[in-house]
Amino acid sequence: MKPLIILDVVGLTPAMIGKDTPALAALAARGTLAPLETAFPALTLTGQATLSTGLPPARHGIVGNGWYDRRQAEVQFWKQPHGLVEAPTLPERLRASHPGLRVAHLFWWFAMYAPVDISVTPRPMYPADGRKLPDIHTHPPALRSSLQQALGQFPLFKFWGPLADLTSSRWIADAAEKILREERPDLTLVYLPHLDYDFQRWGPQDARSLMALRDVDRLVGYLVESAHAAGARTLIVSEYGINAVKGALHPNRMLREAGLLTLRDELGTERLDCGASRAFAVSDHQIAHVYVQKPSDVAAVAALFRAQEGIEQVLFGNALVDAGLAHARSGDILLVARRERWFTYYWWLDDSRAPDYARTVDIHRKPGYDPCELLFDPALSAPRFKAMRRVLARKLGFRNLLDVIGLDASIVRGSHGRRPDRPEDGAVIIAEGLSSLPLQEGVVPASAFAEVVRELLG
Repeated sequence: MKPLIILDVVGLTPAMIGKDTPALAALAARGTLAPLETAFPALTLTGQATLSTGLPPARHGIVGNGWYDRRQAEVQFWKQPHGLVEAPTLPERLRASHPGLRVAHLFWWFAMYAPVDISVTPRPMYPADGRKLPDIHTHPPALRSSLQQALGQFPLFKFWGPLADLTSSRWIADAAEKILREERPDLTLVYLPHLDYDFQRWGPQDARSLMALRDVDRLVGYLVESAHAAGARTLIVSEYGINAVKGALHPNRMLREAGLLTLRDELGTERLDCGASRAFAVSDHQIAHVYVQKPSDVAAVAALFRAQEGIEQVLFGNALVDAGLAHARSGDILLVARRERWFTYYWWLDDSRAPDYARTVDIHRKPGYDPCELLFDPALSAPRFKAMRRVLARKLGFRNLLDVIGLDASIVRGSHGRRPDRPEDGAVIIAEGLSSLPLQEGVVPASAFAEVVRELLG
């Protein structure tokens, strides 16, 4: 068996490979490169689950980065337990042909309690006093202290939020190098999120995004060298490409104006009451799941959205079946934005009535994805100083809000979720040591990903 490391380089596309990515180009020259079928929706959790299982969301159940739990009447985002995936994942599938396969699952999603030998995933601590402390969850448990003693505390606030940068991807890469060198797993899955940050902040064509591409290429080069030192080959994949956007759509405001949304007044702010709403949207980049309380209302709600400029597709009924999204977790309607637009979760019409968490980094409380969390509020004159002062006050025992995120959605310049217009702008696969890949109409199907991994393992 030949050891293999799989690097998930988020946001990388076939069109990016060239003079600005010498490490990736050299890897492709030692093997082969092709467009990879982009999962739909083209989102992190859905994309990884689709690659891992070889199945569409209707079969594996990961219909987005979050969804509405109808039984609990709660929206839940960024959940990590492996048991949420309702189909056998890559390690389970591979062990049928490779008994005894030792797998390290490093920061790919659904690592928590996965049937693997080694796992590492972000897991902050939330003391009762309201603090959020950086930490990780590992298997075996002793690996947690071993990694953080060697590499320092996991830089959670560089992994997401307005300070997110290369630091977190570098920590993940160093953890992977240490595990490759010391543990020698047969298969190592590594998630490198760096491109996601500046591509969403500034758009994929911005000079800062090009710098991020060069930075992540150097990180890939470092991991390829680490893999070679461990006798392993490298396989590169991505989940989606990122589109340049220039404006947001607000489906919950549309539903509010139609009288379909129910809100609660809490301490002078408006909170979405999902269980009482006739219809509401769970927005997730360029797609939104719309949950409708009464089946008799679905067609009328769909017609409401069809009339809105900027929405490219309104899928329900058989169209959800055809899209591979007919699952209990899915909305009754799926909205897909045009290439240059994305969806917010916002429902308030007056910013003074926005919930208190709207101006903070709070990925679990917000009932939708919020890319504004990647940027400080441009209206603040010294946002970093304000953040430092708030953090210091918390350390001294004072309760406060780390309210440094703005509510102007127009500042976001990149998004994803819809299918790419061209394969070159979607997901990519680069296989070191292979002369060909299983193509269908010029694209490697997601269902064939495990086949490629098996061939590389030997």
